[in-house]
Amino acid sequence: MKKLAFSVLALCCALLFLSFTVQQDNPDAIVGSWKNGEGTGVIQIYKNGDKYQGKIIWLKEPNDPETGKPKLDKNHPDKENHNRPVMGLTNMWGFKYTDKNEWTGGKIYDPKNGKTYSCKMSLDGNNKLKVRGYIGVSMIGRTDNWTRQ
Repeated sequence: MKKLAFSVLALCCALLFLSFTVQQDNPDAIVGSWKNGEGTGVIQIYKNGDKYQGKIIWLKEPNDPETGKPKLDKNHPDKENHNRPVMGLTNMWGFKYTDKNEWTGGKIYDPKNGKTYSCKMSLDGNNKLKVRGYIGVSMIGRTDNWTRQ
């Protein structure tokens, strides 16, 4: 009887571990809506071909306080983009799933300062996304923790 109980327990543990491993090794796990760490925006991450990208779908302050009109991408280095709205802007692109819940090789654009950074992302559980923007090497950068919406 003890052998049977131990065998059932071992089987349950193995199945639990396997289901956790399968769930954690899902390239599409980042697809969805994510609120940035400041709580000022929500980015919709979606698959485009074999890569992942994101666009801004919600802003806490969608309108320019001076004009009352929708915020524009006025800090972009290319003046031709100064009239495009921030809402709906694709601000993340080029991410590929590597393994171990990491998406690398992407870029992230910050409309607040008009700068584009190299970026990688990793899931921390199902509802937390670590987004690391950096210049050059990943060690020199900043990580923002996003929450699934």
